[in-house]
Amino acid sequence: MPMSELIIETARLLMRPPQMEDFEDLYEMWSDAEVIRHVTGYPLTREDVWSRLLRSFGHWAAMGFGHWVVTEKANGSFVGEVGFVQYKRGISAEFDRAPEIGWMLARRAQRLGYASEAVDAALHWADVRWPGSDTVCIISPENVESLRLGDKFRYRVDHEGIYKQKPILVCRRATQHQE
Repeated sequence: MPMSELIIETARLLMRPPQMEDFEDLYEMWSDAEVIRHVTGYPLTREDVWSRLLRSFGHWAAMGFGHWVVTEKANGSFVGEVGFVQYKRGISAEFDRAPEIGWMLARRAQRLGYASEAVDAALHWADVRWPGSDTVCIISPENVESLRLGDKFRYRVDHEGIYKQKPILVCRRATQHQE
């Protein structure tokens, strides 16, 4: 797939597949205990973030999708990452078949509307790429902000579960004709 088909521009954001140069920004975000408290519950190490970055490269190379690194168009400042994965989490066979959306924003980029803008753009991309397909996500029941964002984009709780010994809500965004 040509690189131009993998880059998304919105009014304020540029979304592109990750590059090696993104490591330090990703590390700063994923090692911020406040930012990741509802996801991992603990700051990631440099090794953990390096593995995440390599896994993201692999997603793009093998599957043609992954997490985009999100930056501000005006100045190139790092915002976070948003995108789709298939991690084969073992939550259910149905879950593991569907593209799973995820979003994570650096602390300085939160509460500016960037998450909504980036998720909206990612979902438009997905709706073209996988017309008629549901997408899924998992959200901590305590993550009110992510639950609100998911709800804005029609992610509804499908069921409750446990993942890595933590409670999760498994959410699904059904295609419009199935609602």
